[in-house]
Amino acid sequence: MGVWRVVRSAAAGLMALALPMSLPSAALARPAPESFADLANQLLPTVVKIATTETVKPEVQGSDAFKDLPPDSNLQDLLQGLKPKDEGPRRVTFLGSGFIVDPSGLIVTNNHVIDQADQVTVTLDNGTQLQAKIVGRDPKTDLALLRVKPLKPLAAAHFGDSDHARVGDWVMAIGNPFGLGSTVTAGIVSARNRDIAAGPYDNFIQIDAPINRGNSGGPLFDMEGNVVGINSVIISPSGGSVGVAFAIPSNMARKVIDEISKHGTIERGWMGVLVQSVTDDIATGMHLPATSGALVADVTPDGPAQKAGLQVGDVIVGFDGKPIADSRVLPRVVAETAIGRTATVDFIRNGQRQNLRVVVARLDDGEKDEPTKVSSTPAPKAKSGSDRLGLQLGPIDGAARTKYKLDADVQGVVITGVDPASAAGEKLAPGDVIVRLENQPVHTPEEVSRRIEADAQAGQKVVLLLVNRDGTPTYVAMRLDGEG
Repeated sequence: MGVWRVVRSAAAGLMALALPMSLPSAALARPAPESFADLANQLLPTVVKIATTETVKPEVQGSDAFKDLPPDSNLQDLLQGLKPKDEGPRRVTFLGSGFIVDPSGLIVTNNHVIDQADQVTVTLDNGTQLQAKIVGRDPKTDLALLRVKPLKPLAAAHFGDSDHARVGDWVMAIGNPFGLGSTVTAGIVSARNRDIAAGPYDNFIQIDAPINRGNSGGPLFDMEGNVVGINSVIISPSGGSVGVAFAIPSNMARKVIDEISKHGTIERGWMGVLVQSVTDDIATGMHLPATSGALVADVTPDGPAQKAGLQVGDVIVGFDGKPIADSRVLPRVVAETAIGRTATVDFIRNGQRQNLRVVVARLDDGEKDEPTKVSSTPAPKAKSGSDRLGLQLGPIDGAARTKYKLDADVQGVVITGVDPASAAGEKLAPGDVIVRLENQPVHTPEEVSRRIEADAQAGQKVVLLLVNRDGTPTYVAMRLDGEG
């Protein structure tokens, strides 16, 4: 989190807001609390200040500049006085926040607060300092659990139901910005289900309560005093609070913390698929009824999904009774499913809704159930191709594999040039390999051109390509009607 000196009163101006009498009562805003004082006084003892120390080895800048000089060079004596000194490792202190979740001394914080720490010190609201041990941590959700040994039971906060936090609801944050100690700020829930590319399971609550450096790991309370989020990230051009902050939902955090407290680590479910979102063009090209679901771009060989019968091109719309709105939802839902559970997968294949049962396995390092990140970087300039998409195509031979660094198992048709003025100029680039067209494998440039031309003559508006880009399969929808 960055540092800036902007503080907004979340209540300013709201009390004076005049609403039209014609609005239904359900649409009327709740009045702002007269004061947050009673709630803050009740909750302050549950929030702690966290200080970590770690050993940092300084990087000696510019030392390589001397290594190539001849031993008898006149510059050696001149530059010797400028050579940086190796001061050795040094101790650095970082500050953050946390909150007590068990009177015996369990404390929740962010993983990035304690990551690489040699020593963790917790300061209670009354000033008592306690040494903490790391029970466990989860980098993927940026959560960690600490334990201290107090002389008497501590005041503990309670997790609430983050699914009940509505956009517009009042929330209160308590933390340790800039090392100042317990600080209370208030605001509203600005948005839900935010994906800010912080991790594979992003599902942040966005708030406008001022959050700054040192607030990381602190609790976000609702007006009943329940923790509905863990304050973790801000987005700001200056690095300081501009009213755009993000908290990990309590419903996600509770499950992770429970696993860590029991096992010291967390196990996640896995079924072995790589998925991407269904765009308007993809929905048109696949004749889908809506732009929802998770499109399967790859299936792990011998993984649970392949064993169950899922295929590339299937669109998953439900998992274990839960609707899958988009590709971001599926990894999170699968990860939270018990290992060994047999779950029903609802999917659309060739326009027909079907289902099958898959046995959820354990997610190991290196395995992924994640959305693909589709690049939209414009392709380099190339001569205009002969087909209507503006592509130049070539076979995958030894020369193409060497030039574009293609793996030996990559099969299909390689793109050798892209017309920058075409729609393909924003979606495809030389070196991309067309693996499938309309979910059917392709082997030669002539086959690709012939099938695209046939689709265009038949009045089809979108052609769907499965493209291998740097080893990652990605569906790309290309319009044939000139609309881009």
